[in-house]
Amino acid sequence: MSWVNAVIQGILLGGLYALFACGLSLMFGVMNVINLAHGDLAVVAAYLALGVITITHVPAQWSFLIVVPVFAALGYAVQRTLIQASLNRGVLTTLLVTFGLCVVIENALLQFLSANTHSIPVSAALVSASFTIGSGITIAYLDLVIFGAAVIVLLGLQYFLSSSKYGRLIRAVADDREAAQITGASHRHVFGIAAAIAFGTVALAGIAFGTYSQFDPTIGTDQLLLFAFEAVVIGGLGSLWGTLIGGVLLGVAQQIGATIGTNDQVLAGQLFFLAVLVLRPQGVMGSRGTA
Repeated sequence: MSWVNAVIQGILLGGLYALFACGLSLMFGVMNVINLAHGDLAVVAAYLALGVITITHVPAQWSFLIVVPVFAALGYAVQRTLIQASLNRGVLTTLLVTFGLCVVIENALLQFLSANTHSIPVSAALVSASFTIGSGITIAYLDLVIFGAAVIVLLGLQYFLSSSKYGRLIRAVADDREAAQITGASHRHVFGIAAAIAFGTVALAGIAFGTYSQFDPTIGTDQLLLFAFEAVVIGGLGSLWGTLIGGVLLGVAQQIGATIGTNDQVLAGQLFFLAVLVLRPQGVMGSRGTA
């Protein structure tokens, strides 16, 4: 029964990883940008949510109503200035720029907020509440809420990209930028919208992680970016539903590793990631052309 419980807990953990990964996947799929500051932005969102809760006294679960729009506006501004300028110079430049942004964010957080760990305070009832299935399977409501939020976000993104005007523009620019420009579409504006969505989702992921676990200024690079990147690669680059599958598979691998030994959780995830790279480099949902 412990193995079944590990698989279920891994699936729920995978929802959190997918929430982190969907913005990373969107930016790569549309702009071919690998944002190395992705994890640090999630940490900034968690700190911002903590500040919003402290100042306004709104319930923790509603802080995203303020944080996500702020991050969406920040994403549009950062893309139209910093990222677009680096894109004009080449893909390698975007890697260097986002890496520099990562270093700046992490050091600024250490300088002004110290290295102490924090968590976003949610109601004790939500943190401790759970239900059992059978005799050995316990599911926490908080884990279920985070997994449900990931599915809702992915459904919303899928509907937006397939049914809305700007969603179709994003897909058109991603498929063929020159052809989209001929029709009058401004690829810079479309890139800004995609970045706004990516920053909004990473803000939501940062808040979810802050309620799920403790965070500090260095965890964005040490863990969050790595897990998000692995989920994207395992699922398949550019595939939104692939990020969910990749996140779930990574979460299951980690939880099975934790069942084998308490120190084997991260190691099991890395070994599974390496196995996917060897056996199916294009990812579970990717095509041969994306390998």
